[in-house]
Amino acid sequence: MSASTRPSAADRSSPDARLHALDAAAVLRPRVAYFSMEVALEAGLPTYSGGLGVLAGDVLRSAADLELPVIGFSLVHRSGYFVQRLDAAGNQEELPEAWDPRTRLASLDATATVAIEGRQVRFRAWRYDIVGMSGAVVPVYLLDTALDENDPVDRILTDELYGGDDRYRLAQEAILGFGGYALLEAMGLAEHITTFHMNEGHAALLVAAALEARLAARADASVASDDLAAVRRRFVFTTHTPVPAGHDRFNLGLVRAVIGESRTRLVEALGATRDGAMHMTYLALRNSRFVNAVGMRHGEVSRGLFPGDPIHAISNGVHAVRWTAPAFATVFDRYVPSWRRDNGYLRHAVGIPLDDVAAAHRAAKDDLAVAVRRRTGVVLDPARFTIGFARRAATYKRGYLAFWDAERLRAIAERIGPLQFVFAGKAHPRDADGKAIIRQIFQAASALGDRVSFLYLENHEMALAQRLCAGVDLWLNTPQPPFEASGTSGMKAALNGVPSLSTLDGWWIEGCVEGRTGWAIGDGSDAGPQADADMLYDKLEQAIVPLFYDDPEEYARTMRSVIALNGSYFNTQRVVEQYARIAYFADRSEARL
Repeated sequence: MSASTRPSAADRSSPDARLHALDAAAVLRPRVAYFSMEVALEAGLPTYSGGLGVLAGDVLRSAADLELPVIGFSLVHRSGYFVQRLDAAGNQEELPEAWDPRTRLASLDATATVAIEGRQVRFRAWRYDIVGMSGAVVPVYLLDTALDENDPVDRILTDELYGGDDRYRLAQEAILGFGGYALLEAMGLAEHITTFHMNEGHAALLVAAALEARLAARADASVASDDLAAVRRRFVFTTHTPVPAGHDRFNLGLVRAVIGESRTRLVEALGATRDGAMHMTYLALRNSRFVNAVGMRHGEVSRGLFPGDPIHAISNGVHAVRWTAPAFATVFDRYVPSWRRDNGYLRHAVGIPLDDVAAAHRAAKDDLAVAVRRRTGVVLDPARFTIGFARRAATYKRGYLAFWDAERLRAIAERIGPLQFVFAGKAHPRDADGKAIIRQIFQAASALGDRVSFLYLENHEMALAQRLCAGVDLWLNTPQPPFEASGTSGMKAALNGVPSLSTLDGWWIEGCVEGRTGWAIGDGSDAGPQADADMLYDKLEQAIVPLFYDDPEEYARTMRSVIALNGSYFNTQRVVEQYARIAYFADRSEARL
């Protein structure tokens, strides 16, 4: 097999390929390998489903901005996640989002194999280059089994993101873990990686692959405590899931069938089996030198789920430049010229004139209206107080909460001013309860009346999210505590001065300064939907809607505070700097910070 990482001449000459003829000097020799089942690279590439993938993409972008020696791995997902279609009653239909990586990415010459159900499945990789502000490159490799030499059942293993049954999902995780390590070896890079970062447990078989490689270097293949310690020193793990049901586990009979007996024994030696199943979170958690949750509250919940395991907290963020609307970027460039290179300078947004904040927000609101009209033909009213909500349609996210009491909502609109809701979000194709929530929202919204308008946008994806988070007047988030690990949509809104109204869960426990960055629903306990809905309406009626209609200058001042307090902190530049300091590099000179 070839270890070359250079794109072919055809790829370099393709007008649709992205940055595939970069000077090799721009690519730092990787010391950190970042593995994630999904990565949001850019709008139009369906390689992600939601927040986990967007976070991965934003982390890798900030790594490039900071010139860190990082390399990324994921799967190509030729069929994407899915295109969402909704009928008039809110019934969701899923359509494939097929795309051809040849039109957008460079093909690597190097290939490798991974054993699936006893078959040697060959795969290639497609390369996408994330280019940082100074030109430093973080390459991301997307693994792809769609090769003619493979059995037809194996060619589709890297097609569907979170699709198929347990067998399909386990095969994908084996390709990401064992296959990703094999590709690093084929590229001659495995020995240079000092830190493997697993973004969620989907990548945990990478630990077994590293142990297997260590044992292969000697005649005695028995696993000793020194072997486990040596492997553990190379791994970092980020957990994103605050509920036990969200952690992948697979029946050991299936594990033996898919990855084979010898690799199953490695998993057992690594302490990842329990009650007849392989637990991916245990595999990652128990074999990493550094483990972190994605927020302060999530760290507390995770330590409760896994008592005795040291779990730190690095609160999530978003890529500031990627998620700032053009109008606000122009304002920041004028008044905070260093914000792109150091997001912490957004603290200085407190000095931006309120008129400029208000004007930038009007431009972002107009941009959203244009996008909505193009997508749906619906004309949003720019004068109406506009509330945005865009989350995965899952039970605990409680998207229906705003419409719990339609009569009270109508009364607020009649007495103070009209309201305009813009919703978006997909339900997982197999999540019947999530689909029911979308229908419930549609049914409740149909009875709101003219003073409370409602629109649910189909097929929420990154391009829409960029406009929606920036173009509303208030960001709504209503998760049931304590099931929100972090949430990042409100962080994107904050970069554009949009305050949040949210239950005190996930990141909002850290980000909420009442009346300055937004408003809290409840006290962080699970008071139930009725109590939370009452509090939501109280805040709208007594504080938020009157402020918007009666004192627009003060509302602009609140928006400015949101940028200065939350935008300056909840960004992936800060996140990656924390990883570099306390997780990736024992010696800061390695980090090129």
